[in-house]
Amino acid sequence: MHIRLAEPADISALNALIEQSIRGLQTNDYTPAQIEGALGHALGLDTQLIADRHYFVAESEDGRLAACGGWSNRRTLFGSDHGPCREDDFLDPAVDAAKIRAIFVHPEFARQGLGSRMLAHCEAAAVAAGFRRFEMGSTMTGIALYRLKGYADGELVQVPLPNGEHLPILRMTKALPAG
Repeated sequence: MHIRLAEPADISALNALIEQSIRGLQTNDYTPAQIEGALGHALGLDTQLIADRHYFVAESEDGRLAACGGWSNRRTLFGSDHGPCREDDFLDPAVDAAKIRAIFVHPEFARQGLGSRMLAHCEAAAVAAGFRRFEMGSTMTGIALYRLKGYADGELVQVPLPNGEHLPILRMTKALPAG
């Protein structure tokens, strides 16, 4: 498995991967109506991450996209290009937490450590940019993994969806040890 920067040419394949991940791996945590309302809204690709060169893909040996994820030095915590919580102001690494964004694994590659690898890759990139703290908006499906990786639970947010449903998203934070 090879992790590389996502490119604009990947957008169509990324949208497909994200939808397959949500439909294939999040059905135990969300209702069909929540999934339909969230796709392309609260859950989806934020192409600003690609433009900022902060979004990555994991490619299988045969060139298929197996996972994706990123980080941001902007205030937006989660959501697609059409998400409800867009804040494009830049963060200050001295006082703000980098945002860990949109980590998804294709169902065919689930439970093989790709989510953990992508998270570590994103954290390392944010550290290289000067950040020592991280924040994310986790789906219910991702909470157990992120707790194992040192993230602490924060506020549970009920995100309104275009179809009238609400999607629970848990804010989670992590700080690196001093030194």
